Amino acid sequence: MELYLDSADIREIEDAFQLGFLAGLTTTPTFMHRHGITDIDGTILKLAKIVPVLQIEALGQTAEEIVSEAYRQDALGLDRKKTVYKIPVSLEGVKACKKLVDEGFMVNVHLVYTLQQAYMAMAAGATYVCPLVGRLQDQGQDALQLVEQCVDAVEYYGYDTKVMFSSVRNVEHVRNAINLGVHTVTVPWKLMKQLTENHFTSIGTQEFYEHTRLMTLKVRDLLNGKNPMAQIEHTVAEALLRMTEGGFGAVTIVDAAHKPIGMFTDGDLRRLMSAGDNQLLGRSLGTLDLKVPVSVEADELLFEANKLFRERQIDTLVVTEGGKVIGMLDIQEMMQG
Repeated sequence: MELYLDSADIREIEDAFQLGFLAGLTTTPTFMHRHGITDIDGTILKLAKIVPVLQIEALGQTAEEIVSEAYRQDALGLDRKKTVYKIPVSLEGVKACKKLVDEGFMVNVHLVYTLQQAYMAMAAGATYVCPLVGRLQDQGQDALQLVEQCVDAVEYYGYDTKVMFSSVRNVEHVRNAINLGVHTVTVPWKLMKQLTENHFTSIGTQEFYEHTRLMTLKVRDLLNGKNPMAQIEHTVAEALLRMTEGGFGAVTIVDAAHKPIGMFTDGDLRRLMSAGDNQLLGRSLGTLDLKVPVSVEADELLFEANKLFRERQIDTLVVTEGGKVIGMLDIQEMMQG
């Protein structure tokens, strides 16, 4: 099944065709008007350089006017092998379709609402016949039955026509198109971007990503260069300053050799303040009942760090290298990468 983009937005067209496998682009005067395009010919030529196949409108009140418009656009320098001329279904439209197809043009007879309209397009040799599913459903019609009938007619009678599922309003329509066996579906970019989305896929992908990180990255890979430390003779106020500057909710207490001997956290601060210690900020860290820090070597895998977080039920690890403190690792930082 061919997948077309349905758009006139240059930016999203450029984005969409970076996928590398879209068959072509359908566009309409309505789309162009919506995006403020006034140089239609210039836009058509620009789009023709971006997309593999471009489907554009050839309008006219009579078959002669439609054919003349197709030839006018053809003379702009468009490649007939890469350009499809869209003609609204009518008696004059299918007459023009037959003439253009006989002269080497590709034609999409669109705005199809009934099987008999589709039949006339097929009989005229249309390259594509295009029922508008969303619009039909807006009118309470069984659009999917019509599409199925069109596919059946092509297969039963052997018409050299592709059924294009258009006026796509939701991702379910794309599933319908696949189930019905249509040859082509044209989809707006905002819906096309949703076709690979699934909640359980997202969960599984995130799990794979997280587990791969744990098994391949080292603790040092997540260090941000900040290493809030204080010594035992420093005051609580000095420890808070270092904590704030380091951007952590904790500060490591180290000895003269920078080996960890304790940890002071924002949780300790709240606990001591709630006890009503009015002299708290001036007290030295050595007078406090400090927590024993849990450390991990910088060259350990994140897997080991994650194991310590879980087993010890802590939020922060002291990171060491040869026993000396070189940083801190926060559990949120580790999970976010």
